[in-house]
Amino acid sequence: MPGKKTDKRIYTLSEEKPARAVVRMGVPLIAGMFIMVLYNLVDTYFIGLTNDDYQLAAVNLAYPVMMVMVAVSNMVGTGASSLIARCLGAQDNEKARQTLTAGFALTVVNSLIVTAAGLIFLPAIVRGLGAQDNTFVYTGQYVRIILIGSVFTMGNYSFGQFLRSEGSVNYSIVGMIVGTIVNIALDPLFIFAFGMQIRGAALATVIGNAAGMGASVFFYLRGKTLLRPSVRYMIPKKNILGQIYWVGIPASLETMLSSAAFIVNNNLAVDYGELTVAAMGIAQKLLSLGNYIYQGFAAGTQPLMGYNYGAGNFRRMKDILRAGVCIVTGTELFLMLACGAFAPFFVGWFTETQEVIDIGAKALRSLMFILPFVGTVSMCRMSFQAMGKPVYAFCITLVRQLILYIPLLLLLDKLFGFSGLVKAQPVTEAVMMTVSLALLCRFITRSERERSQAADKP
Repeated sequence: MPGKKTDKRIYTLSEEKPARAVVRMGVPLIAGMFIMVLYNLVDTYFIGLTNDDYQLAAVNLAYPVMMVMVAVSNMVGTGASSLIARCLGAQDNEKARQTLTAGFALTVVNSLIVTAAGLIFLPAIVRGLGAQDNTFVYTGQYVRIILIGSVFTMGNYSFGQFLRSEGSVNYSIVGMIVGTIVNIALDPLFIFAFGMQIRGAALATVIGNAAGMGASVFFYLRGKTLLRPSVRYMIPKKNILGQIYWVGIPASLETMLSSAAFIVNNNLAVDYGELTVAAMGIAQKLLSLGNYIYQGFAAGTQPLMGYNYGAGNFRRMKDILRAGVCIVTGTELFLMLACGAFAPFFVGWFTETQEVIDIGAKALRSLMFILPFVGTVSMCRMSFQAMGKPVYAFCITLVRQLILYIPLLLLLDKLFGFSGLVKAQPVTEAVMMTVSLALLCRFITRSERERSQAADKP
Protein backbone atom coordinates (compact mmCIF):
# COMPACT_ATOMS: atom_id res chain seq x y z
CA MET A 1 0.00 0.00 0.00
CA PRO A 2 1.19 3.57 -0.55
CA GLY A 3 2.85 5.17 2.42
CA LYS A 4 1.24 8.60 2.13
CA LYS A 5 -2.11 9.80 0.95
CA THR A 6 -0.50 12.14 -1.57
CA ASP A 7 1.47 9.22 -3.04
CA LYS A 8 -1.56 7.15 -4.16
CA ARG A 9 -1.28 8.30 -7.76
CA ILE A 10 2.39 7.34 -7.94
CA TYR A 11 1.60 4.00 -6.23
CA THR A 12 -0.94 3.21 -8.94
CA LEU A 13 1.61 3.99 -11.64
CA SER A 14 4.48 2.06 -10.07
CA GLU A 15 3.28 -0.79 -7.84
CA GLU A 16 -0.41 -1.64 -8.00
CA LYS A 17 -1.38 -5.01 -9.55
CA PRO A 18 -1.46 -4.58 -13.34
CA ALA A 19 -5.11 -5.50 -13.93
CA ARG A 20 -6.23 -3.34 -11.03
CA ALA A 21 -4.04 -0.45 -12.21
CA VAL A 22 -5.48 -0.66 -15.74
CA VAL A 23 -9.01 -0.66 -14.35
CA ARG A 24 -8.27 2.13 -11.86
CA MET A 25 -6.78 4.33 -14.58
CA GLY A 26 -9.14 3.32 -17.38
CA VAL A 27 -12.62 3.00 -15.87
CA PRO A 28 -12.89 6.61 -14.63
CA LEU A 29 -11.80 7.74 -18.08
CA ILE A 30 -14.39 5.51 -19.72
CA ALA A 31 -17.07 6.88 -17.42
CA GLY A 32 -16.02 10.39 -18.33
CA MET A 33 -15.83 9.53 -22.02
CA PHE A 34 -19.29 7.97 -21.97
CA ILE A 35 -20.48 11.31 -20.72
CA MET A 36 -18.30 13.15 -23.21
CA VAL A 37 -19.68 11.10 -26.10
CA LEU A 38 -22.90 12.94 -25.41
CA TYR A 39 -21.22 16.01 -26.94
CA ASN A 40 -21.80 14.36 -30.31
CA LEU A 41 -24.84 12.24 -29.51
CA VAL A 42 -26.74 15.10 -27.88
CA ASP A 43 -26.18 17.37 -30.87
CA THR A 44 -27.29 14.56 -33.16
CA TYR A 45 -30.32 13.78 -30.99
CA PHE A 46 -31.62 17.33 -30.69
CA ILE A 47 -30.96 18.16 -34.35
CA GLY A 48 -32.85 14.96 -35.16
CA LEU A 49 -35.87 16.39 -33.30
CA THR A 50 -36.02 19.18 -35.87
CA ASN A 51 -37.04 16.48 -38.41
CA ASP A 52 -34.55 17.97 -40.85
CA ASP A 53 -32.29 15.16 -42.10
CA TYR A 54 -30.10 17.64 -43.97
CA GLN A 55 -29.13 19.37 -40.72
CA LEU A 56 -28.51 15.90 -39.29
CA ALA A 57 -26.18 15.14 -42.20
CA ALA A 58 -24.43 18.49 -41.74
CA VAL A 59 -23.49 17.67 -38.13
CA ASN A 60 -21.83 14.49 -39.38
CA LEU A 61 -20.08 16.27 -42.25
CA ALA A 62 -18.65 18.83 -39.82
CA TYR A 63 -17.23 16.20 -37.48
CA PRO A 64 -13.77 16.05 -39.16
CA VAL A 65 -13.24 19.69 -38.14
CA MET A 66 -13.51 18.59 -34.52
CA MET A 67 -11.10 15.77 -35.33
CA VAL A 68 -8.59 18.27 -36.74
CA MET A 69 -8.84 20.33 -33.54
CA VAL A 70 -8.24 17.19 -31.53
CA ALA A 71 -5.29 16.37 -33.81
CA VAL A 72 -3.65 19.75 -33.22
CA SER A 73 -4.29 19.66 -29.47
CA ASN A 74 -3.08 16.06 -29.47
CA MET A 75 0.23 17.30 -30.83
CA VAL A 76 0.87 19.13 -27.57
CA GLY A 77 -1.30 17.04 -25.25
CA THR A 78 0.21 13.67 -26.15
CA GLY A 79 3.76 14.98 -26.51
CA ALA A 80 3.75 16.82 -23.19
CA SER A 81 1.89 14.05 -21.34
CA SER A 82 4.36 11.42 -22.53
CA LEU A 83 7.30 13.52 -21.34
CA ILE A 84 5.63 14.35 -18.00
CA ALA A 85 5.00 10.67 -17.20
CA ARG A 86 8.55 9.66 -18.14
CA CYS A 87 10.01 12.51 -16.06
CA LEU A 88 7.96 11.46 -13.05
CA GLY A 89 9.15 7.87 -13.50
CA ALA A 90 12.75 9.13 -13.57
CA GLN A 91 12.07 11.32 -10.47
CA ASP A 92 12.70 14.55 -12.44
CA ASN A 93 9.78 16.62 -11.14
CA GLU A 94 11.28 19.96 -12.14
CA LYS A 95 11.44 19.02 -15.81
CA ALA A 96 7.92 17.63 -15.55
CA ARG A 97 6.71 21.02 -14.30
CA GLN A 98 8.51 22.85 -17.10
CA THR A 99 6.84 20.53 -19.61
CA LEU A 100 3.39 21.12 -18.11
CA THR A 101 3.79 24.90 -18.38
CA ALA A 102 4.99 24.63 -21.97
CA GLY A 103 1.94 22.49 -22.75
CA PHE A 104 -0.44 25.18 -21.47
CA ALA A 105 1.20 27.92 -23.52
CA LEU A 106 1.45 25.90 -26.74
CA THR A 107 -2.20 24.81 -26.56
CA VAL A 108 -3.41 28.41 -26.51
CA VAL A 109 -1.12 29.52 -29.34
CA ASN A 110 -2.07 26.58 -31.57
CA SER A 111 -5.79 27.17 -31.03
CA LEU A 112 -5.50 30.78 -32.20
CA ILE A 113 -3.75 29.59 -35.37
CA VAL A 114 -6.49 27.02 -36.04
CA THR A 115 -9.21 29.65 -35.62
CA ALA A 116 -7.57 32.14 -37.96
CA ALA A 117 -6.75 29.61 -40.68
CA GLY A 118 -10.15 27.93 -40.47
CA LEU A 119 -12.16 31.12 -40.84
CA ILE A 120 -10.04 32.35 -43.77
CA PHE A 121 -10.59 29.12 -45.73
CA LEU A 122 -14.08 28.31 -44.45
CA PRO A 123 -15.92 27.91 -47.83
CA ALA A 124 -13.22 25.62 -49.21
CA ILE A 125 -13.22 23.58 -46.01
CA VAL A 126 -16.99 23.09 -46.10
CA ARG A 127 -16.92 21.97 -49.72
CA GLY A 128 -14.00 19.65 -49.00
CA LEU A 129 -15.98 18.03 -46.19
CA GLY A 130 -18.43 16.74 -48.78
CA ALA A 131 -21.26 19.26 -48.24
CA GLN A 132 -23.54 19.69 -51.25
CA ASP A 133 -26.42 22.00 -52.09
CA ASN A 134 -28.79 20.84 -49.33
CA THR A 135 -26.15 20.70 -46.59
CA PHE A 136 -23.63 23.41 -47.52
CA VAL A 137 -25.17 26.29 -45.54
CA TYR A 138 -25.89 24.17 -42.45
CA THR A 139 -22.38 22.69 -42.42
CA GLY A 140 -20.84 26.17 -42.78
CA GLN A 141 -22.89 27.54 -39.87
CA TYR A 142 -21.83 24.72 -37.58
CA VAL A 143 -18.16 24.80 -38.56
CA ARG A 144 -17.85 28.60 -38.19
CA ILE A 145 -18.95 28.56 -34.55
CA ILE A 146 -16.82 25.52 -33.71
CA LEU A 147 -13.76 27.27 -35.17
CA ILE A 148 -14.37 30.46 -33.20
CA GLY A 149 -14.42 28.41 -29.99
CA SER A 150 -11.42 26.24 -30.81
CA VAL A 151 -9.40 27.46 -27.79
CA PHE A 152 -11.97 25.89 -25.47
CA THR A 153 -12.28 22.61 -27.39
CA MET A 154 -8.51 22.19 -27.66
CA GLY A 155 -7.85 23.36 -24.11
CA ASN A 156 -10.43 20.97 -22.68
CA TYR A 157 -8.80 18.07 -24.52
CA SER A 158 -5.14 18.91 -23.77
CA PHE A 159 -5.56 19.91 -20.13
CA GLY A 160 -7.32 16.62 -19.42
CA GLN A 161 -4.34 14.77 -20.90
CA PHE A 162 -1.94 16.70 -18.65
CA LEU A 163 -3.93 15.68 -15.57
CA ARG A 164 -3.92 12.02 -16.59
CA SER A 165 -0.16 12.02 -17.16
CA GLU A 166 0.43 12.49 -13.43
CA GLY A 167 -2.23 9.94 -12.41
CA SER A 168 -4.93 12.52 -11.59
CA VAL A 169 -7.55 10.63 -13.59
CA ASN A 170 -10.51 11.61 -11.42
CA TYR A 171 -9.75 15.29 -11.85
CA SER A 172 -9.52 14.90 -15.62
CA ILE A 173 -13.01 13.42 -15.90
CA VAL A 174 -14.56 16.27 -13.91
CA GLY A 175 -13.93 18.53 -16.90
CA MET A 176 -15.64 16.01 -19.17
CA ILE A 177 -18.66 15.76 -16.88
CA VAL A 178 -19.02 19.50 -16.33
CA GLY A 179 -18.69 20.25 -20.03
CA THR A 180 -21.22 17.65 -21.06
CA ILE A 181 -23.81 18.71 -18.49
CA VAL A 182 -23.54 22.27 -19.74
CA ASN A 183 -23.86 21.10 -23.34
CA ILE A 184 -26.94 18.99 -22.59
CA ALA A 185 -28.59 21.87 -20.76
CA LEU A 186 -27.91 24.43 -23.49
CA ASP A 187 -28.71 22.33 -26.59
CA PRO A 188 -32.55 22.44 -26.33
CA LEU A 189 -32.43 26.04 -25.15
CA PHE A 190 -30.39 27.29 -28.11
CA ILE A 191 -31.80 24.96 -30.79
CA PHE A 192 -35.50 25.31 -29.99
CA ALA A 193 -36.18 28.11 -27.49
CA PHE A 194 -33.89 30.59 -29.27
CA GLY A 195 -34.61 29.11 -32.71
CA MET A 196 -30.91 28.80 -33.60
CA GLN A 197 -31.20 25.17 -34.84
CA ILE A 198 -27.79 23.82 -35.95
CA ARG A 199 -26.01 27.02 -34.87
CA GLY A 200 -27.40 26.48 -31.39
CA ALA A 201 -25.97 22.96 -31.28
CA ALA A 202 -22.52 24.30 -32.19
CA LEU A 203 -22.70 27.13 -29.65
CA ALA A 204 -23.75 24.73 -26.88
CA THR A 205 -20.77 22.50 -27.71
CA VAL A 206 -18.34 25.42 -27.52
CA ILE A 207 -19.69 26.67 -24.19
CA GLY A 208 -19.63 23.11 -22.82
CA ASN A 209 -15.96 22.78 -23.74
CA ALA A 210 -15.24 26.15 -22.13
CA ALA A 211 -16.80 24.91 -18.88
CA GLY A 212 -14.80 21.68 -19.05
CA MET A 213 -11.53 23.51 -19.63
CA GLY A 214 -12.34 25.85 -16.75
CA ALA A 215 -12.74 22.89 -14.39
CA SER A 216 -9.26 21.58 -15.26
CA VAL A 217 -7.71 25.02 -14.76
CA PHE A 218 -9.45 25.25 -11.39
CA PHE A 219 -7.68 22.13 -10.09
CA TYR A 220 -4.31 23.50 -11.12
CA LEU A 221 -4.94 26.92 -9.57
CA ARG A 222 -6.14 25.39 -6.29
CA GLY A 223 -3.05 23.20 -5.95
CA LYS A 224 -4.95 19.90 -6.15
CA THR A 225 -2.47 18.39 -8.60
CA LEU A 226 1.01 16.89 -8.22
CA LEU A 227 2.38 19.47 -10.65
CA ARG A 228 1.51 23.13 -11.19
CA PRO A 229 2.35 25.41 -14.14
CA SER A 230 4.63 28.35 -13.44
CA VAL A 231 4.93 31.73 -15.14
CA ARG A 232 8.73 31.50 -15.07
CA TYR A 233 8.56 28.49 -17.39
CA MET A 234 6.09 30.05 -19.82
CA ILE A 235 8.74 30.38 -22.53
CA PRO A 236 9.72 26.74 -23.15
CA LYS A 237 13.31 25.53 -23.38
CA LYS A 238 14.37 24.23 -26.78
CA ASN A 239 15.06 20.71 -25.53
CA ILE A 240 11.58 20.46 -23.99
CA LEU A 241 9.95 21.80 -27.13
CA GLY A 242 11.88 19.27 -29.17
CA GLN A 243 10.81 16.37 -26.98
CA ILE A 244 7.15 17.48 -26.95
CA TYR A 245 6.98 17.77 -30.72
CA TRP A 246 9.04 14.63 -31.32
CA VAL A 247 6.16 12.64 -29.84
CA GLY A 248 3.39 15.13 -30.54
CA ILE A 249 3.74 15.72 -34.28
CA PRO A 250 3.39 12.03 -35.24
CA ALA A 251 0.43 11.76 -32.80
CA SER A 252 -1.17 14.75 -34.51
CA LEU A 253 -0.55 13.30 -37.96
CA GLU A 254 -2.22 10.09 -36.82
CA THR A 255 -5.42 11.97 -35.99
CA MET A 256 -5.16 13.93 -39.24
CA LEU A 257 -4.97 10.69 -41.19
CA SER A 258 -8.04 9.42 -39.34
CA SER A 259 -9.82 12.63 -40.26
CA ALA A 260 -8.79 12.22 -43.90
CA ALA A 261 -10.14 8.67 -43.91
CA PHE A 262 -13.39 9.92 -42.39
CA ILE A 263 -13.72 12.53 -45.16
CA VAL A 264 -13.07 9.89 -47.85
CA ASN A 265 -15.73 7.73 -46.23
CA ASN A 266 -18.26 10.60 -46.25
CA ASN A 267 -17.54 11.55 -49.85
CA LEU A 268 -18.08 7.95 -50.94
CA ALA A 269 -21.28 7.74 -48.88
CA VAL A 270 -22.64 10.91 -50.54
CA ASP A 271 -22.89 8.95 -53.81
CA TYR A 272 -25.62 6.86 -52.16
CA GLY A 273 -27.59 9.99 -51.17
CA GLU A 274 -27.33 12.57 -48.41
CA LEU A 275 -29.68 10.53 -46.22
CA THR A 276 -27.01 7.82 -46.30
CA VAL A 277 -24.55 10.34 -44.88
CA ALA A 278 -27.01 11.03 -42.06
CA ALA A 279 -27.45 7.28 -41.42
CA MET A 280 -23.69 6.66 -41.46
CA GLY A 281 -23.24 9.55 -39.03
CA ILE A 282 -25.68 7.99 -36.59
CA ALA A 283 -24.02 4.57 -36.85
CA GLN A 284 -20.55 6.03 -36.34
CA LYS A 285 -21.65 8.06 -33.33
CA LEU A 286 -23.31 5.02 -31.77
CA LEU A 287 -20.14 3.06 -32.41
CA SER A 288 -18.23 5.81 -30.62
CA LEU A 289 -19.63 4.32 -27.39
CA GLY A 290 -17.40 1.33 -28.09
CA ASN A 291 -14.60 3.58 -29.26
CA TYR A 292 -14.60 5.45 -25.98
CA ILE A 293 -14.27 2.21 -24.04
CA TYR A 294 -11.07 1.20 -25.79
CA GLN A 295 -9.80 4.78 -25.89
CA GLY A 296 -10.39 5.06 -22.15
CA PHE A 297 -8.41 1.91 -21.41
CA ALA A 298 -5.67 2.92 -23.86
CA ALA A 299 -5.44 6.45 -22.43
CA GLY A 300 -5.41 5.04 -18.91
CA THR A 301 -2.64 2.61 -19.82
CA GLN A 302 -0.51 5.33 -21.43
CA PRO A 303 0.82 6.95 -18.21
CA LEU A 304 1.35 3.47 -16.70
CA MET A 305 3.55 2.49 -19.64
CA GLY A 306 5.36 5.84 -19.74
CA TYR A 307 6.12 5.89 -16.01
CA ASN A 308 7.46 2.33 -15.95
CA TYR A 309 9.48 2.84 -19.12
CA GLY A 310 11.09 5.87 -17.45
CA ALA A 311 11.76 3.72 -14.37
CA GLY A 312 13.12 0.81 -16.46
CA ASN A 313 10.50 -1.64 -15.15
CA PHE A 314 9.95 -3.68 -18.32
CA ARG A 315 8.45 -6.70 -16.60
CA ARG A 316 5.65 -4.52 -15.26
CA MET A 317 5.14 -3.03 -18.71
CA LYS A 318 4.52 -6.50 -20.17
CA ASP A 319 2.12 -7.36 -17.36
CA ILE A 320 0.20 -4.12 -17.88
CA LEU A 321 -0.05 -4.73 -21.63
CA ARG A 322 -1.27 -8.30 -21.13
CA ALA A 323 -3.91 -7.21 -18.62
CA GLY A 324 -5.02 -4.30 -20.76
CA VAL A 325 -5.51 -6.39 -23.91
CA CYS A 326 -7.58 -9.00 -22.05
CA ILE A 327 -9.78 -6.40 -20.37
CA VAL A 328 -10.44 -4.27 -23.44
CA THR A 329 -11.10 -7.22 -25.76
CA GLY A 330 -13.59 -8.86 -23.41
CA THR A 331 -15.47 -5.61 -22.86
CA GLU A 332 -15.68 -4.80 -26.56
CA LEU A 333 -16.94 -8.28 -27.47
CA PHE A 334 -19.91 -7.77 -25.15
CA LEU A 335 -20.66 -4.39 -26.71
CA MET A 336 -20.41 -5.84 -30.22
CA LEU A 337 -23.17 -8.33 -29.44
CA ALA A 338 -25.37 -5.55 -28.08
CA CYS A 339 -24.87 -3.45 -31.24
CA GLY A 340 -25.84 -6.37 -33.45
CA ALA A 341 -28.93 -7.34 -31.49
CA PHE A 342 -30.46 -3.87 -31.07
CA ALA A 343 -29.12 -1.88 -34.05
CA PRO A 344 -32.50 -0.62 -35.43
CA PHE A 345 -33.63 0.36 -31.94
CA PHE A 346 -30.47 2.38 -31.27
CA VAL A 347 -30.56 4.16 -34.65
CA GLY A 348 -34.26 4.93 -34.11
CA TRP A 349 -33.33 7.13 -31.15
CA PHE A 350 -32.12 9.79 -33.58
CA THR A 351 -34.54 9.75 -36.50
CA GLU A 352 -38.06 8.68 -37.44
CA THR A 353 -37.21 8.30 -41.14
CA GLN A 354 -37.42 4.57 -41.88
CA GLU A 355 -34.91 4.75 -44.73
CA VAL A 356 -32.32 6.31 -42.43
CA ILE A 357 -33.04 3.69 -39.74
CA ASP A 358 -32.59 0.81 -42.21
CA ILE A 359 -29.32 2.15 -43.63
CA GLY A 360 -27.99 3.09 -40.20
CA ALA A 361 -28.73 -0.35 -38.74
CA LYS A 362 -26.97 -2.06 -41.63
CA ALA A 363 -23.94 0.18 -41.23
CA LEU A 364 -23.81 -0.32 -37.46
CA ARG A 365 -23.97 -4.12 -37.77
CA SER A 366 -21.02 -4.07 -40.17
CA LEU A 367 -18.91 -1.54 -38.33
CA MET A 368 -19.33 -3.27 -34.96
CA PHE A 369 -16.86 -5.98 -36.03
CA ILE A 370 -14.00 -3.53 -35.45
CA LEU A 371 -14.56 -3.64 -31.69
CA PRO A 372 -12.67 -6.83 -30.69
CA PHE A 373 -9.58 -5.66 -32.59
CA VAL A 374 -9.31 -1.90 -32.48
CA GLY A 375 -8.73 -1.67 -28.70
CA THR A 376 -5.47 -3.60 -28.90
CA VAL A 377 -4.30 -1.48 -31.84
CA SER A 378 -4.98 1.72 -29.90
CA MET A 379 -3.30 0.43 -26.74
CA CYS A 380 -0.14 -0.51 -28.66
CA ARG A 381 -0.03 2.81 -30.47
CA MET A 382 -0.44 4.86 -27.29
CA SER A 383 2.15 2.73 -25.49
CA PHE A 384 4.74 3.71 -28.09
CA GLN A 385 3.79 7.36 -27.60
CA ALA A 386 4.10 6.95 -23.83
CA MET A 387 7.65 5.60 -24.24
CA GLY A 388 8.68 8.51 -26.43
CA LYS A 389 8.86 6.32 -29.55
CA PRO A 390 6.45 8.13 -31.88
CA VAL A 391 7.88 6.73 -35.12
CA TYR A 392 6.57 3.27 -34.23
CA ALA A 393 3.16 4.69 -33.32
CA PHE A 394 3.01 6.67 -36.53
CA CYS A 395 4.00 3.65 -38.62
CA ILE A 396 1.05 1.74 -37.16
CA THR A 397 -1.29 4.56 -38.18
CA LEU A 398 0.34 4.97 -41.57
CA VAL A 399 -0.14 1.31 -42.44
CA ARG A 400 -3.61 1.31 -40.91
CA GLN A 401 -5.00 4.36 -42.70
CA LEU A 402 -3.05 4.88 -45.93
CA ILE A 403 -1.96 1.35 -46.85
CA LEU A 404 -5.01 -0.58 -45.67
CA TYR A 405 -8.14 1.41 -44.78
CA ILE A 406 -8.40 4.10 -47.49
CA PRO A 407 -7.46 1.72 -50.34
CA LEU A 408 -9.94 -0.84 -48.98
CA LEU A 409 -12.64 1.85 -48.81
CA LEU A 410 -12.14 2.62 -52.49
CA LEU A 411 -11.77 -1.00 -53.58
CA LEU A 412 -14.64 -2.54 -51.60
CA ASP A 413 -16.96 0.35 -52.44
CA LYS A 414 -16.28 -0.20 -56.13
CA LEU A 415 -16.67 -3.98 -55.94
CA PHE A 416 -19.57 -4.35 -53.50
CA GLY A 417 -21.16 -0.91 -53.17
CA PHE A 418 -22.37 0.28 -49.78
CA SER A 419 -21.94 -3.18 -48.22
CA GLY A 420 -18.25 -3.09 -49.12
CA LEU A 421 -17.87 0.49 -47.89
CA VAL A 422 -18.90 -0.38 -44.33
CA LYS A 423 -16.76 -3.55 -44.18
CA ALA A 424 -13.44 -1.83 -44.98
CA GLN A 425 -12.71 -0.79 -41.39
CA PRO A 426 -13.37 -4.18 -39.72
CA VAL A 427 -11.00 -5.88 -42.17
CA THR A 428 -8.34 -3.22 -41.50
CA GLU A 429 -8.52 -3.51 -37.71
CA ALA A 430 -8.32 -7.32 -37.73
CA VAL A 431 -5.02 -7.19 -39.64
CA MET A 432 -3.60 -4.32 -37.58
CA MET A 433 -4.21 -5.98 -34.20
CA THR A 434 -1.75 -8.77 -35.01
CA VAL A 435 0.84 -6.42 -36.52
CA SER A 436 0.82 -3.80 -33.75
CA LEU A 437 0.84 -6.27 -30.84
CA ALA A 438 3.79 -8.21 -32.30
CA LEU A 439 5.70 -4.95 -32.88
CA LEU A 440 5.20 -3.68 -29.33
CA CYS A 441 6.11 -6.95 -27.61
CA ARG A 442 9.27 -7.21 -29.67
CA PHE A 443 10.24 -3.61 -28.84
CA ILE A 444 9.75 -4.05 -25.07
CA THR A 445 11.80 -7.25 -25.06
CA ARG A 446 14.61 -5.60 -27.02
CA SER A 447 14.60 -2.51 -24.76
CA GLU A 448 14.77 -4.72 -21.67
CA ARG A 449 17.76 -6.61 -23.09
CA GLU A 450 19.59 -3.41 -24.07
CA ARG A 451 19.00 -1.83 -20.64
CA SER A 452 20.25 -4.99 -18.93
CA GLN A 453 23.39 -5.13 -21.10
CA ALA A 454 24.13 -1.47 -20.38
CA ALA A 455 23.77 -2.06 -16.64
CA ASP A 456 26.19 -5.04 -16.75
CA LYS A 457 28.97 -3.00 -18.36
CA PRO A 458 31.64 -1.84 -15.87
